[in-house]
Amino acid sequence: MVVWTIANQKGGVGKTTSTVTLGALLAQRGSRVLLIDTDPHASLTYYFGIDAEELENSVYDIFIRGKDITKEEILQSLCPSGMDNLDILPSSMALATLDRSLGDKGGMGLVLKKALAKISSEYDYVLIDCPPVIGVLMVNAMAACDRILIPVQTEFLALKGLDRMLATMQLMQTPGQDGYQFTIVPTLYDKRTKASLEAYKELKLKYGDVVWSAVIPVDTKMRDASLAQTPPPVYAPKCRGVFAYNTLLTYLLQLQGEQT
Repeated sequence: MVVWTIANQKGGVGKTTSTVTLGALLAQRGSRVLLIDTDPHASLTYYFGIDAEELENSVYDIFIRGKDITKEEILQSLCPSGMDNLDILPSSMALATLDRSLGDKGGMGLVLKKALAKISSEYDYVLIDCPPVIGVLMVNAMAACDRILIPVQTEFLALKGLDRMLATMQLMQTPGQDGYQFTIVPTLYDKRTKASLEAYKELKLKYGDVVWSAVIPVDTKMRDASLAQTPPPVYAPKCRGVFAYNTLLTYLLQLQGEQT
């Protein structure tokens, strides 16, 4: 089972869109995929028309139960996406209380990783959508993954946010262990604007090979898909945004092959 975490401390950069689109593309390619929503705002959960406040179980239960949660209980918390091969582990507003209630307890950074180990035979890929804040949830998502994907909007304020994100990753690194494997994904690129062109150039100049060499363009079809509560590869399979994410997925799978 391969785990990718989609994270950035800046909001509005395309984290949820990236999670949904890559997950749906993997499912279309025949992989068994689980999407996990660790953001208390539950954007990923609501994307699929699931009301986070009406659910009996969510990812919150994994943190509350900890090591005592069983494989069956985890699987019972999942929701169907409406797509073959694609399931959702939904969020809950109660996640917002975790740092206050559990942040000081020892061993809380590996809760999600241990839970995923219990269901590793059920899925080929897990994609984790992160909240834009440092805390128990982001620590868990990073500890559980094989690669971090960092969507970065191609504008200069977002580049400042990227600096903070990379500094945070350094702080979270366990001493003596290899650093996180990560890929920076330029998003919301608008070739008509000087700002996008300059920001992309700056990204490549400053971060080099860890920046994916292509871009995710601005595409209104992606927003329309969200409004329709349908993954973009299903809603508009031939749109330029989906084409770009398909190219990104092929690249990530090549990296994964090299890594393994």
